[in-house]
Amino acid sequence: MSKLFSYLRAYRKECILGPLLKLMEAALELFVPLIVAAVIDRGIGGQDQRFIVRMSLLLVGLGLAGLVFSVTAQYFSARAAVGFVTKLRHALYTHVQRFPYSTLDRIGVSTLITRMSSDMNQVQTGLNLTLRLLLRSPFVVFGAMIMAFTIDTAAALWFVAAIPVLALVVFGIMLLTMPMYRRVQEHLDKVLGTTRENLNGVRVLRAFRKEEDECQRFETQNTALTALQQHVGRVSALMNPVTYVIVNLSVILLIRTGTIRVQEGILTQGAVVALYNYFSQILVELIKLANLIINITKSLACAKRIQGVMDVSDEETAQPDLPGGDAAVRVEFDHAGLCYDGASGNALTEVTLRAMPGQVIGVIGGTGSGKTSLIHLIPRFYEATTGRVLFNGSDVRAVDPAALRTKIGIVPQKATLFRGTIRENLRWGNPSASDEALLAAAEAAQAADVVAAKGGLDGMIEQAGRNLSGGQRQRLTIARALVRRPEVLILDDSSSALDYVTDAALRNALRSLPYRPTVFLVSQRTAAVQNADQILVLDNGRMVGLGTHGELMASCSVYREIHESQFQKEASK
Repeated sequence: MSKLFSYLRAYRKECILGPLLKLMEAALELFVPLIVAAVIDRGIGGQDQRFIVRMSLLLVGLGLAGLVFSVTAQYFSARAAVGFVTKLRHALYTHVQRFPYSTLDRIGVSTLITRMSSDMNQVQTGLNLTLRLLLRSPFVVFGAMIMAFTIDTAAALWFVAAIPVLALVVFGIMLLTMPMYRRVQEHLDKVLGTTRENLNGVRVLRAFRKEEDECQRFETQNTALTALQQHVGRVSALMNPVTYVIVNLSVILLIRTGTIRVQEGILTQGAVVALYNYFSQILVELIKLANLIINITKSLACAKRIQGVMDVSDEETAQPDLPGGDAAVRVEFDHAGLCYDGASGNALTEVTLRAMPGQVIGVIGGTGSGKTSLIHLIPRFYEATTGRVLFNGSDVRAVDPAALRTKIGIVPQKATLFRGTIRENLRWGNPSASDEALLAAAEAAQAADVVAAKGGLDGMIEQAGRNLSGGQRQRLTIARALVRRPEVLILDDSSSALDYVTDAALRNALRSLPYRPTVFLVSQRTAAVQNADQILVLDNGRMVGLGTHGELMASCSVYREIHESQFQKEASK
């Protein structure tokens, strides 16, 4: 937890002034019952109008001073809480951005969203309440008790008897509800996970008419969350009635004792009223303190969940003293294998391949054969669990990930664009690229017509490219990768939405690029890879063929079956 609260150091002044001003407000509040008692005994009892006016003005002055202290304390507390959470949220977001794919897979995106939103808000609320009330409430409770003893010891003994009973009820309920609040947050993770899945896959749900099933699944999880929240609410709701029963019984006994002592001439009527006011202050502050501790407990639980993410190791750093290879080879897979966390078997096994500068490497295989897993090893999104992957003769684990990825252009399976202009989207590949370079990349990616149709580089793209077709999105994402002028270009089935003419023109344009990148072309269509310099054939994560189209047609049955399933056998002769 000390790591989290290190972000609070910039707000030391606010963390001191907030509680201090609340204590000053509480001190003024403790004098109010004494002034009211004096008004009753001397002003009303003695019919001293001037005294009543003076004391009334004094009460107004105390109220205004207390208001100033309270508002100022609230300002400093809010400033510290909001500033702290702003810094913490930024640090968490930056930390998560450095996670490798394997870590994101293990933690889960919905869990990270909960940490970034709901948990952060709870931490902010808890810190704000802590700065304002953690010292104030105990100060008022003990201060009121001491003030009561200065008025009358016998009557104040009811305070001594009632306060432990009140504390037992308040803190007993608190201890019961604390673990329940933690379970509420866990159920919230599940609801958010389901919501995210449904929103991301809304088109698939409608295509398969699964809306009712998913609504039922969401309702089941939401009902479970609601039931747990209601149960916690019912337990928490016991606090007010039980405490008020105890307080009212104590007030009856206090007034009875006070009445007897007034009749005996030991106490005045104003003193009894003052004792009653002090008792009310104690009740209010105990309830505040209980709610505060519940909020602090929830906030600490959320802070631990955030700390758990912060403690996860982020992006792998470069590992020194790893053996190198042939620097003339752009990318080399040396008996590389991959097993995902928690998987029962390997996704890749014993893959060996050497790709030279300027070569086009086709990667083909059936669904689930490991094509995407293979190319994710090059930029070190995942690390090879066996063997190694080399880039320009260096093991990728010995290269700084940021430096490695600046030399690689990646077009993933899902074409993702962001809200903004075409220029802003293309410059993700190179923030300093000129308009001429952007247009040249668009031309090579066969996206010049898309740019022209949108009114040029200033044309707007909606979130996720909603105002573009699938083929237009794919061409713009390829252009974005080309703007970087990468040494290695990875196209992960990124032309699946293109027609054969556009696809062929794209492949020809890639071969004629002046900086001669090594291209990894992942596809399920043999037509897309048949002109590649080398074609790697995968089947269930194993390398079952490597060679040109003609060589594989003669020697690799898996490749031949894929080709013949897409073309007539006569066409392959």
